[in-house]
Amino acid sequence: MASPTDRPRSAPSLARFGLTDPHAGDDLRAAGWWGAAGPTKEGEPVLVALSRSPDPDLALRSLDRLRESAGEQWAEIDDELQADAGFRGRLISVLGSSTALADYLAAHPEQWRRLAEIKPPELDESEISASSAMDLAGATPITSVYPERFTEVLLHAVGADRVDGSADARATLRGNDAVRALRLAYRGLLLQVAATDLGHLVEPNLIKPGYTRVAAELTTLAEAALRAALAVAVAETCPADEPLPCRLAVIAMGKCGGRELNYVSDVDVVFVAEGDLPKATKLAMAMMRVATEAAFDVDAALRPEGKSGNLVRTVDGHASYYQRWARTWEFQALLKARPVAGDPELGQAYLDVVRPLVWTAGDRDGFVVDVQAMRRRVEDHVPTELLDRELKLGRGGLRDVEFAVQLLQLVHGRGDESLRSASTTEALAALGAGGYVGREDAAGLGEDYRFLRNIEHRLQLRKLRRTHLFPAFDDEPELRWLARAAGIQPRRGRAAGEVLLFEFHRHAARIRRLHEKLFYRPLLEAVAKVPTEELRLTTKQAVTRLAALGYAAPDGALRHIEALTEGVSRRAAIQTTLLPVLLGLLADTPDPDGGLLAYRRLSEALATTPWYLRLLRDEGAVAERLAKLLGTSKLIPDLMVRAPETLRLLAKPDELGAKEPAPADTLLATVHRHPDVRGAVAAARSLRRHELLRVSSADVLGMLDVPTVCTALTSVAGSVLSAALAAVLRTKGEALAKLAIIGMGRFGGQELGYGSDADVLFVCEPNEGVTESAAVRWAGSVAEAVRTALGSPSQDPPLLVDADLRPEGRQGPLVRTLDSYVAYYAKWADVWESQALLRARFIAGDADLGGRFIAAIDPVRYPEQGLDATQVREIRRIKARVESERLPRGADPSTHTKLGRGGLADVEWTVQLLQLRHGAVLPDLRTTSTVDGIRAARDADLLAEPDAVELLAAWLLATKARNATMLVRGKASDQLPSAIRELHAVADLVSGRNAADPGEFLDEYRRTARRARAVVERVFYED
Repeated sequence: MASPTDRPRSAPSLARFGLTDPHAGDDLRAAGWWGAAGPTKEGEPVLVALSRSPDPDLALRSLDRLRESAGEQWAEIDDELQADAGFRGRLISVLGSSTALADYLAAHPEQWRRLAEIKPPELDESEISASSAMDLAGATPITSVYPERFTEVLLHAVGADRVDGSADARATLRGNDAVRALRLAYRGLLLQVAATDLGHLVEPNLIKPGYTRVAAELTTLAEAALRAALAVAVAETCPADEPLPCRLAVIAMGKCGGRELNYVSDVDVVFVAEGDLPKATKLAMAMMRVATEAAFDVDAALRPEGKSGNLVRTVDGHASYYQRWARTWEFQALLKARPVAGDPELGQAYLDVVRPLVWTAGDRDGFVVDVQAMRRRVEDHVPTELLDRELKLGRGGLRDVEFAVQLLQLVHGRGDESLRSASTTEALAALGAGGYVGREDAAGLGEDYRFLRNIEHRLQLRKLRRTHLFPAFDDEPELRWLARAAGIQPRRGRAAGEVLLFEFHRHAARIRRLHEKLFYRPLLEAVAKVPTEELRLTTKQAVTRLAALGYAAPDGALRHIEALTEGVSRRAAIQTTLLPVLLGLLADTPDPDGGLLAYRRLSEALATTPWYLRLLRDEGAVAERLAKLLGTSKLIPDLMVRAPETLRLLAKPDELGAKEPAPADTLLATVHRHPDVRGAVAAARSLRRHELLRVSSADVLGMLDVPTVCTALTSVAGSVLSAALAAVLRTKGEALAKLAIIGMGRFGGQELGYGSDADVLFVCEPNEGVTESAAVRWAGSVAEAVRTALGSPSQDPPLLVDADLRPEGRQGPLVRTLDSYVAYYAKWADVWESQALLRARFIAGDADLGGRFIAAIDPVRYPEQGLDATQVREIRRIKARVESERLPRGADPSTHTKLGRGGLADVEWTVQLLQLRHGAVLPDLRTTSTVDGIRAARDADLLAEPDAVELLAAWLLATKARNATMLVRGKASDQLPSAIRELHAVADLVSGRNAADPGEFLDEYRRTARRARAVVERVFYED
């Protein structure tokens, strides 16, 4: 019995080579590539090549057809297949990818030689002068040629008397003979392009040409076909012994103009002529007919007036139309216009006329909106069920890339000639290099575009039919073939078809995302609104223009611009794009000069921050918001230079205008990471700066109302105070006392403004076994350390902790025990101190101690019997003294927000008098908030509804105006500005609209204050 090792090995399966056709074995044996034991020596390299082709069964069937039609040539073909891996890769890849080219080779087997050697043809004069169609066709070299000789080959195929591409070349072939000869030669060269494109799939050592080269070769081939067709048309319409009665130039548009043709594309053209226009029209029509019948559809629908317009126009006729009647999309189409056949001088004359019009199209009213609307209309014509599979017109398709790139070109190319390319990929690269698009976005979009074009090429090659439809997502055989044709391999356990589907969705999703980001970028429309001539101003013109925009010091503004845009760096290029828009945006603010200076300072401070300019460029709303902030406020730029990360919030209005302030827990957690007091307090102050910038920016942009601003500022101040206290306590060793911080004044009332100090009281309680004096000394050192740490000089804004409202004022101890406070208020408290305690609120430290302090002072601030007549008179006396003595010399009482008539003090003292008199019996009056106090007094019928309305309106207006003044001037002030620019800015902020009239604002402020003062006179001063 034979051992297993003695048994003959079974013949390898055909499936190992990807062959599943039941006739595959017969075809291989007929070719001599398969024997009884499997592949023959001659067949092995062919079978390996077949296994790598997109469709091995198709490739083998096509080889068998070629074998049968080649006859005696087959032996030579077979020898070449064995000897030349390059030939083998080109032939088998074509046969496994394209049934149409397989049919062509079967019908014309001699054309196989085109694939045997890639080298220029060698034409001799005897071949060129042959006269008969068959002789001419046979004389065309069969070996592959370089693209630069495509025109020579095709002109030779139709028997042209000149094959150098001259405009007056005449063919000797006409009619059907010319069409047949041109079709045969064109298809042969197309076979060469395809073989060069596909060969690397089967033989990996062959060069992979890539999309750009293939598209360029296809375009060169189309140009050659147009020239050959024109030579035939000249022969058919003009007698050979007469000169041409006209000059005709053929202008390529669309993908042909951009050197981006597919394997199967319409070729869009426009005709321009001089001389006998009827003869030129016949010539153009004949050329279109020949080219269409022999090679591809020629479409002249992009001409002026479309299909209803004249086929041929003069240069002047084109100029007149485009200057008067052309629509936006027609200028977009002209972006790719390029002379490709006929009279080159006439073609150039046409370009000289229309090109300047292209680069001013962006100045048209609504230009950006028109282009965006056109893209939506194109997409709307795609059936819904095909929208996600349509490579060209669907979501995330080629048109998304092309429309976005063309729109960016037409807007930015007005001032930057480097963007004036007809090629989508070249233009995209230039947009990235020039900083108009982020580098990553440009690279990603270019990769996506090339991927989809490659897929489109493979789909069209199969049957040489025009298609842009990706296979159904569940069609596994079709996906597998397309993946192999596109060079996509299995990956991580996933079949090639699955990988293709994943990559298709990935690229389409990124295209759609970037399309929406770039195509609908708000900044784009703003740039388009800048007239083209303003992009190229001389120095003198620039100064004049800046003055016209409202810049008070145009020479200084120009120096800022020059400093920002000097050099050839990418940063300077992006600034050059941004500044025309920003100058206009800043011109709409109250202080354009100050805004531009602040922008320069910010740009210089963030020069090494990679995302800064990218954010402004890519997020148009950010540029608009930043211009508003910089041209309105002096406070915000100082904060922003030190907290640049907040700029990112300008792109996130929900976070920027959040009504809830930064949580105290986050601040405390950050502080706890720093072991020393200095580092911890610095971190706390840094976070306060961030929150100050967020709140102030949202305030200027109209995202927050007055109470929310005050609450947010108070909350962050309380959080910082709490964090600083915790940091100091960590360094003090064993605590000798409990310590609580009580907020007073606006701090206690949660009504802090941007320039407010934090009024506080410090209260302590000795720990067990500690004397009162030791506890007070220890607590005093803690309180002083907190005040010093928060108020010391730093690049962050100080938080001044003011304890002057403590008993005995500055003469009294900084810290008292709870018992000491209770004893003092019981024996020595003046009525004004009871009034001050109305706003007392626990802020930080020991919550139990703070709560007991608040409970202890309630009888003092809400006296059980209210106020007697003497105490009321005392309060009125103090109020009158404050008005007469504390109002700054020279201040205008009608516009002083704090102490002026109808100002904050008027409203607050009125509410506080009511609280002192009635708080003991009306619990709703026991609030530290002025706003809540007004409402509570109204609900208790202590204030009439109209009076409450007037007081509330005055308090809110004065608070907003006071905050606005701090924002505008960058320093605290209770007096409304007198300088017109500053007053204008305050008016803008308070009214919530640009270009508010300062005079109207002052009138409204004084009117509101007068009405409030009338209420105060009645409620506060009368019994």
